[in-house]
Amino acid sequence: MTGHAHIDLAWLWPYDETRRKMRRTFHTALSLMDRSSDFRFNQSTAHYYAQIEADDPQLFARIKEKVAEGSWEVIGGMWVEPDTNMPTGESLVRQILYGQRYFEKTFGARHTVCWLPDCFGFSGALPQLLRQGGIDSFFTIKVNWSETNRFPHDLFWWEGLDGSRVLAHTFDNPMQGYNGFVQPDCLMPTWKNFRAKTVHDTSLLAVGYGDGGGGVTPEMVEREVQLRDFPAIPKARWGKVADFFLSAHRTAKEKRLPTWSGEIYLELHRATLTSQSGVKRLHRRAERALITAETLASIAHMIGGVAPRSLEADWRVTLKNEFHDILPGSSIREVYQDAGRELSGVIDHAKVVHRDAVAAIVSALPKGGIADALVVVNPSLDARPLRAVLADGTVLSTGDIVSPLSIHVLDRAALKPAGGLHADASRLENDHFAVTISADGAVQSLVHKATGREALAEPANQLWVYPVDKPRNWDAWDIDADYPEKGIRLDKPESIELVENSPHRAAIKVVYRYRDSSVVQHYALTANAKRLDIETEIDWHDRRTFLRSLSPVATRARTATFECAYGVVSRPTHTNTSWDAAMFEAVAHRFIDLSEPDFGVALLNDAKYGHSARGNVLGISLVRGPIYPDPLADEGEQRFTYALYPHTGEWHSGRVREEADDLNQPLVVATAANLAATTLAPIAVTGTPVALSAIKPAEEGAGLVLRVYEPAGRRGKLSIAPLSGWTISEAVNLMEEPAQRDADPDILPFEVRSWKIKRT
Repeated sequence: MTGHAHIDLAWLWPYDETRRKMRRTFHTALSLMDRSSDFRFNQSTAHYYAQIEADDPQLFARIKEKVAEGSWEVIGGMWVEPDTNMPTGESLVRQILYGQRYFEKTFGARHTVCWLPDCFGFSGALPQLLRQGGIDSFFTIKVNWSETNRFPHDLFWWEGLDGSRVLAHTFDNPMQGYNGFVQPDCLMPTWKNFRAKTVHDTSLLAVGYGDGGGGVTPEMVEREVQLRDFPAIPKARWGKVADFFLSAHRTAKEKRLPTWSGEIYLELHRATLTSQSGVKRLHRRAERALITAETLASIAHMIGGVAPRSLEADWRVTLKNEFHDILPGSSIREVYQDAGRELSGVIDHAKVVHRDAVAAIVSALPKGGIADALVVVNPSLDARPLRAVLADGTVLSTGDIVSPLSIHVLDRAALKPAGGLHADASRLENDHFAVTISADGAVQSLVHKATGREALAEPANQLWVYPVDKPRNWDAWDIDADYPEKGIRLDKPESIELVENSPHRAAIKVVYRYRDSSVVQHYALTANAKRLDIETEIDWHDRRTFLRSLSPVATRARTATFECAYGVVSRPTHTNTSWDAAMFEAVAHRFIDLSEPDFGVALLNDAKYGHSARGNVLGISLVRGPIYPDPLADEGEQRFTYALYPHTGEWHSGRVREEADDLNQPLVVATAANLAATTLAPIAVTGTPVALSAIKPAEEGAGLVLRVYEPAGRRGKLSIAPLSGWTISEAVNLMEEPAQRDADPDILPFEVRSWKIKRT
């Protein structure tokens, strides 16, 4: 048994109350340790310890004493217990990097166990990242909450996208789960439900009042002593979680354990991918702003600017708001007011770093005769067409190509729009495709010119409202499987009009109203675009009402591709089994795609996570209106963009990820005077296609860290060539320490690799 107090960082109370809960709970745990030398208590979350260190140094000193004595177990290895469905891969890296560094600096040791008892599903990217962070074990109990299929294992190897494995354990305690009690009617069913007892003779059991904290009581400590010699019940003793896993690893070496491969999908709480979509949009922007600010500052440094400063303080704020009851949208209104202020502050500071880095880049460029110069920085590892919006609102969409991770200086006067853009009140067309908007506001036709194929089977971007979004339980958390039975299509727009028609961009505006809410969409097409952007403004005032967009496409496949952290997940488009049917709403990051071998259609987005792919219909969830625990969740205005992207080939050869990356992080542009025409590539990455995760200042010493990942399941050679005056010093893991790697190819399927780059 491990004493535990599952303290939600925020939920039905704001974070300020959590700070008080922590102090009360931790004082209680310390007092029990003074009474009983046998009692053991665990607490995760680096953020909590950092907060206690600031709020109550005396309490913090007592905790450190008990950690040194072995009574208090510091656990988890992450900054908080985050949602793992929605954060980008780099966010998950920073959870481990900053968590492990804090624990080592403060308590003298890193952790080997990832402790996530209450998260709503688990990304297949996690095992690889945990192993790179020195963590070989994983604990949760949430898998037992699935409402349709019982998760088949409770002691097993969890294998990630790349093949990395961690040893995973879960227990099934029907009496309050991870908030267990020390009493026979808790011990007996937990042991009875432990299916791995034939190979391993011990299961974990976490006891103590939780969610709002409190933890173990004196009665529980006394009851443990009383039950030691009680007949006919399993033996239960206080112990450390890390010691349990050490024993389990010994068993795993001697006996064969089952393996679960890929993501762990929770068949419950699917609405957490959509509820409180405003904070999800802010979080996506904060992640992207920090990654881009670090990239630009690193590029500026490589061409002569000052060394970039660490953005760890801003990352810590972002990571805090990834907590599993904040980002998923399952907290009270005050929590989202706090999160909005904090994430907006991160974005604002990242913009300052961004602005200063661009200024440093411009000042380092060679002078010359271009009086009206456009400086273009590509912050990705993908070549892109020149498409940008300048500070004065000017839209550019030319035939120029901006090479990967590069700086280009162009003569603005010489830039010409890519040809072929035409528009009227119902039609948009360029050299790549032709779009027809019907009188009901949907996309009637989307013809891909390179193949001549109609991309749609029926009108796309059908807006459907489901006015009976009333789950049986857990209002903000759940969507019931029968919600589509009572849908209303928005097919009578108030107006459709052509509102932009320039050589660089055209747009058709469609306005809908539903009860007290409005939806305004701009179908936007630039001259060089290969995707149709659907720029959306929603003013939502309807409770317990669910809005989705459905697009039936002219492709057929048994699986659809959903982007996840550092890779993709293939999900069934059919309902052959109960496992398939239960996945009616699932997470995707920036795209989903349905492809045949030679043609496909992708649905991209810059702010959403809840998606579906049933048959040939691609769906994206736009907004809900739950009333508990926040009666005004998603009330008011929000803006976001999603896009339809037809392409040749399958998703990876059709550049779906590259197009989604461009939607989420456009090219960075600035105007300047008296510069020379220039193209600079601070780092050239060639060979097997990879995507950029980060270029950041090293945590220790001078230099930078470059991190890339293989996004599609390929393997092969990879070459990295920094600018003259810089060199690759060594390959490192995510902790930025020398990486031990026994593999011939330079990059393996879904592998995340990092290198230190230093001045020569």
